[in-house]
Amino acid sequence: MTSKIERRSFLTRLGLGLGGTLLFPFTQWGKSKTTEMPALILKTRPLGFQWETLDPFLFCVHHEDFFPKGNAALGPDPKNFEGRHMGQDFIVKDGFRMYHGATVPGFPGHPHRGFETITVVRTGLVDHADSMGAAGRYGNGDVQWMTAGKGVQHAEMFPLLNQDKDNPLELFQIWLNLPKRSKMVQPHFKMLWAESVPKFSVASATGKANIEVLVGQLDAHKAAATPPNSWAADANNHVAIYNIQLEPGATFELPATASGVNRSIYYYEGNGLQIGGQAISHYHAADVDAAQVCTFKNGPEASKVLVLQGRPINEPVVQHGPFVMNSKEEIYQAFQDYQTTQFGGWPWPRYDQVHDAKLGRFAKHADGRMEEPKG
Repeated sequence: MTSKIERRSFLTRLGLGLGGTLLFPFTQWGKSKTTEMPALILKTRPLGFQWETLDPFLFCVHHEDFFPKGNAALGPDPKNFEGRHMGQDFIVKDGFRMYHGATVPGFPGHPHRGFETITVVRTGLVDHADSMGAAGRYGNGDVQWMTAGKGVQHAEMFPLLNQDKDNPLELFQIWLNLPKRSKMVQPHFKMLWAESVPKFSVASATGKANIEVLVGQLDAHKAAATPPNSWAADANNHVAIYNIQLEPGATFELPATASGVNRSIYYYEGNGLQIGGQAISHYHAADVDAAQVCTFKNGPEASKVLVLQGRPINEPVVQHGPFVMNSKEEIYQAFQDYQTTQFGGWPWPRYDQVHDAKLGRFAKHADGRMEEPKG
């Protein structure tokens, strides 16, 4: 994909692939205005491929693919391509999707402006490359944080590095909005390695809860610093992302946070979970009153939940494909700027850039600085 026509075609397909939720106006559900103690759970809803989120988040996607053995090109055997809509392959077939990839599954080079991506890789590895010249391979508990700001292109490919066994992949990609004052800041790339993610356990009489503080702070456990221009950089915004795993029968109390903060609980694995005494169905979300303690009581099987929390930005949101701004005029300008500048161009030999199969986890920053996980 090297010509301007091919890039424009990919941008169009990307917009179609993401546009389902992104084109909806931003919605925030209000809290009870009665003088009585408001209900803990404000709203529940089933989860689809793209998860609805509350301000300051834009959306979350839970990718779970059971990729087969890889070949020399780090992709699946070409016979597995039969019957697939290559370049727009979002239907699970044989346990996996190719997404926008043609040889290697993933998302070849595409632009962003006006928000941040937070990619939490639970299982498997992701290859990153961007128009700033930054690159990396990360996964198995790592978190990658990219501030798109005024504009950046990046690729997120899922190389099938194992040729002798399957290549399962599970990740969350979370879009965090930027306030108007920060939408045109310089792009920024940051790695939060799994070894640095705070992890702790809380035991109850009936089981244990294991908590990962991916973003923000929980009690004395504080995650690594965010990029400097993020909405999460101000502690008063209480932005947090927690991954909580509950053993069968376990109970856990998530402490209350400041009034006016949005908090959503995504129940993505298990059955039998109760939140505040109310049963939550498998693969459902619950928006809760963050000013109240949130008590989890698990059923007879292990459960996993993702918590997204933050003070709303409360600004107009206009989204189209990979651009998130405050007005339609700014969206038009984003498209024009991208067509004119390519947000710095593409310094890599291919748009579906993957790195040497022999490399482990690493990050190369735009200034050339190399980084590897410690521990």
